[in-house]
Amino acid sequence: MVLRLEWLAVFAGSVIAYGSLDFSWLLFAVLILAPDLSMLGYMAGPRAGATSYNAVHTLLAPALLGLLSWWLALPLLTALALILLAHIAADRALGYGLKYATDFKDTNLGRIGRQG
Repeated sequence: MVLRLEWLAVFAGSVIAYGSLDFSWLLFAVLILAPDLSMLGYMAGPRAGATSYNAVHTLLAPALLGLLSWWLALPLLTALALILLAHIAADRALGYGLKYATDFKDTNLGRIGRQG
């Protein structure tokens, strides 16, 4: 439960940061679920699906976007990094972790749908 609360705090922080930087809320609304398009990799099987999902849902992705934003002085990349961070944090707060190649429901946070 504490881990979920931590991720909820990360979600709240990323949304507050996004708002404080006056980025477009329309952009946020349009892109907040876009990272889940990476699940299309599962059409090629569980290993490809886990690889594509994890590539987008690891914290390295928003960290790299944030670094690129700073280095290239492109605020749009900051907005994208914060949207992606918010998405990842919301997923983790809801119990959706990084995927194992065995099955979509097998994650580093446990099996999705398991009561406990």
